[in-house]
Amino acid sequence: MTERREAGSDAPARLDAPRCAPPSVGPAPEPKPLPLSPPVPPPTDSRPAPAGPGDAAAGGPGDGRPGIRPGGRGPRLPRRLRHPVLPPLATLGGGLLGAAYLYRTDPHLPGQWLPRCPFHWLTGLLCPACGGTRMTYDLIHGDLPAAFADNAVLLVLGLPAVAWWGGRWLHEGARGRRYRPRLEGTGTIVVLTVAVLWTVLRNVAGWTPG
Repeated sequence: MTERREAGSDAPARLDAPRCAPPSVGPAPEPKPLPLSPPVPPPTDSRPAPAGPGDAAAGGPGDGRPGIRPGGRGPRLPRRLRHPVLPPLATLGGGLLGAAYLYRTDPHLPGQWLPRCPFHWLTGLLCPACGGTRMTYDLIHGDLPAAFADNAVLLVLGLPAVAWWGGRWLHEGARGRRYRPRLEGTGTIVVLTVAVLWTVLRNVAGWTPG
């Protein structure tokens, strides 16, 4: 290795070989975090929680939204509108309105706005309840023989049974208890037997409503 000196300079001679600059050292790259699996939600109980004392009177269990049933099943009627006496009273009111309309609408005359029996319309035969509207009209006007001629079985057996069930339904509802009339096996057989025999008898014997 030889050294050279510049003319008129006392500085030491530089090496011929170029010096390489040291590599720049930067900050170390941060390690990438490993992908994490999504958290698994804890198991939830689908059964509605029992209503507590702080719940709304007609709402869900403490959700702060009155009128919302547990589990998001829609609004629920207030407690006073769910009293057992309301369904029989509503049924009785509907029956009274129908009777008031029927009082001034004679079903014995054609062209009246009254429902027609679909069984008789399709087959031309009389069903066990055919003549019931005329029977009700005659009964409202106090004509018992005409009502008997319209539908004897419905007047003698059907009307008392409906009155007894309706009266018991109203009585139980007034006492705050729910009542649903049920027919046992024997009762169902009796009702069906009477209905079939009455249908055959009135169609064969020609007992048509008056």
